Amino acid sequence: MQSLRKQLSLSMVFIAFFTVALISFLSNSLISRKFEIYIEGQQKDKTENIVINLSMQYDTATNTWDENVIHSLGMNSLYEGYVINIYDINGNSVWDANNHDMTLCREILHTISKRMEKHGAKGDFVSKDYPLVQNGKNIGMVSITYFGPYFLNENDFLFLNSLNLIIVLIGIVSILVSFVTGWILAKRIAHPITETSNIAKEIASGNYNMKFEGETKTIELYNLVSAINDLSSSLSKQESLRQHLTANVAHELRTPLTILGSHLEAMIENVWEPTPERLKNCHEEILRLSKMVADLELLEKNESANLKLNKENVELLALIHGICDNFKGELKNKNINLEIDGDKSIVVVDKDRISSVVINLVSNAIKYTDVGGNIHINVRNTENKSVIIVEDDGMGIPENELPFIFERFYRADKSRNRDTGGSGIGLAIVKSIVDAHGGSVSVTSTVDVGSRFVVEVGTV
Repeated sequence: MQSLRKQLSLSMVFIAFFTVALISFLSNSLISRKFEIYIEGQQKDKTENIVINLSMQYDTATNTWDENVIHSLGMNSLYEGYVINIYDINGNSVWDANNHDMTLCREILHTISKRMEKHGAKGDFVSKDYPLVQNGKNIGMVSITYFGPYFLNENDFLFLNSLNLIIVLIGIVSILVSFVTGWILAKRIAHPITETSNIAKEIASGNYNMKFEGETKTIELYNLVSAINDLSSSLSKQESLRQHLTANVAHELRTPLTILGSHLEAMIENVWEPTPERLKNCHEEILRLSKMVADLELLEKNESANLKLNKENVELLALIHGICDNFKGELKNKNINLEIDGDKSIVVVDKDRISSVVINLVSNAIKYTDVGGNIHINVRNTENKSVIIVEDDGMGIPENELPFIFERFYRADKSRNRDTGGSGIGLAIVKSIVDAHGGSVSVTSTVDVGSRFVVEVGTV
């Protein structure tokens, strides 16, 4: 297996190499072909110029040729790779390069042939006849022999070689730049992934405090890093809640079991007589344990994925009035003023479970509101939801406790005073029921000022 950084670097180098090689090949082919066309055009122009210059060397007045100039033109053409033979109108030879210097002609033609063969150019010597015309009158003919379809001199080949060398150098530089760029880019991509992988391993081993501290401007990497950081935070929170849950369950069970154990032990050892009052206290502790188990069963049922809700149309304001009538005795004992107002609101919910939500919220408000306090319940309609607001001016909840208030067995009252009662499951049940209905529940609170619970459920 190879590292991501190495794979990315090699991939980019391969892509760069392939791209540069392809571009170089296409560029070289295109430039070579264009250069060949250019040379062929130059040769055509050259032969045309030779024909024109030779045509001008005939004197129509005397019907003679200027052999000195023709000789000069012929030798110059020979040095440039063109062997010319000139004939008059009667087909008589006027000037023949082979007759003047056959050895030189052969040497030049051989040199051209070897040069073209050396550079891999295909072709052979060809001869073409061109009429010599002056003032529209045919005055003779010239035969021009040259390497076809084209030939290059040393300077032309030097130009092509230099061009190929430049393309190769550009390719090498491009590959080096691609390698360096790919390495840097791969490092930028691989670093957060490697760090995230290491963090994931730490999280798997139980270290939930690990987080990626760096920054990345890549959206996908940012989402990955954010997901890992969120996972770490979530697992850390869950671990904290698990520890709280374990401690709270132990505490909740310890109290009634300790009371039962001490009472029964005292009666078994005849330290106490099994009086009805003492047996009643034991029975009350058993009822507390039974209530706790029942609450846990209810919570598990509400959180079950197979939970079936028996939904029906329910008018919330009337439901709340009916529930609060059952609390009149407790309200009177603490001299608490309860106000209920709001809009008529019909929702499709499981009536029994929504009743449980209201009962828990009102029960908590009464428990944690001082004598002579106030509780206000308001029902209102929004665009798509009905809102139940339960407010009190009681003892309030510390700000650092608010994120955990809906967790099972979590209680802001750390003393777990039996006067306030409860096992810390009520609000967990509230949240599970509201969640099952696709709604939401939230709380805001200030110590010694009061608490405000807001429940939102969908309307009809």
